[in-house]
Amino acid sequence: MIYPKKLENIIEYYKKLPGIGEKSAERLALATLDMDTDLIADFSSSLVEAKATLRPCKICGHLTDKEICDICSDEGRDKNIICVIEDYKSVFTFEKVGRYRGTYHVLNGLISPTEGISYEDINLSSLMERVEKLENPELILALKSNIEGETTTLFIKKIFEDKNVVISRLSYGIPMGADIDYIDVVTLDKALDDRKKISD
Repeated sequence: MIYPKKLENIIEYYKKLPGIGEKSAERLALATLDMDTDLIADFSSSLVEAKATLRPCKICGHLTDKEICDICSDEGRDKNIICVIEDYKSVFTFEKVGRYRGTYHVLNGLISPTEGISYEDINLSSLMERVEKLENPELILALKSNIEGETTTLFIKKIFEDKNVVISRLSYGIPMGADIDYIDVVTLDKALDDRKKISD
């Protein structure tokens, strides 16, 4: 063992974060030890507080510290346009674009028969309830272009096919299989503008 056990524990926790390998985890752990004690206390309490208070919005499923997120409660948003995404991380990506003025719906997953994930396991029922209350709704499907994303897209198209709902999807200047969160804002902005209608 190169490092003391307590330091090794910190390194192991950093390695659990996405995109953090051995070297990066070591640098982060050593940098953390160089912080002032008060700063480390604030850092750790912020993590605990965020985990305890952040929850899904009751309307869209986005991450918030309130019952209803700031986007859903914003009267300036077009409530008839709903961008359907896999997880809340994609909301932050879209918001960085800065021009989208509709709302969101977070599915918290994609349909995947191979992994035993059905439509009942993702946040689809509340989407159906939302759409029923709207006039001239449009759903923009911003899902991965892989098997799970395509399966979920086809299922959503099927359940709304007789409901007078316009369904569109992002145009594919987006690389196949790409995660929305890793797409640059210019490409995402263009894909949003050039979205393609897929409902009949």
